[in-house]
Amino acid sequence: MKKLSLVLAATVVCAPLWMSSAHAQFAKPEDAIKYRQSALSMLGTHMSRLQPVLKGQVAFDAAAVKANVAVIQTLSTLPWTAFATGTQGSSAAKPEIWSDAAGFKAAQQKFEATVVQLSAAADSGDLNKLRSAAGDVGASCKACHDSYRAKR
Repeated sequence: MKKLSLVLAATVVCAPLWMSSAHAQFAKPEDAIKYRQSALSMLGTHMSRLQPVLKGQVAFDAAAVKANVAVIQTLSTLPWTAFATGTQGSSAAKPEIWSDAAGFKAAQQKFEATVVQLSAAADSGDLNKLRSAAGDVGASCKACHDSYRAKR
């Protein structure tokens, strides 16, 4: 019984340390950087797949748009845990991500909110609503990049 109590106490004391950073999810900081870069790259790819529809270059296919937007919505939640302290490494991420964590979190939340609006617009089947919502997502991306991504 004492042994079980000691193990339980150690778990309670150490659990916040295990859950406080991306280090619990990634073996090395480089893994976190690759993960977030991959998620953000896929986001860009799927946003780009919407462009011909938004520009009127191809016919509006509601099912294809919804499929792309569903992927965008899933991806929009993925990269953020990979910006943990210790993952500054060699990437385009500016130090402000860590020194202005509240601002970065607000930018993330704004982005996720615009993606929710994009999803609602895709569900509506209204191309004008889709264009507007996609513009808001793009503006959110740009604002975050302007503040938190180094130019290459």
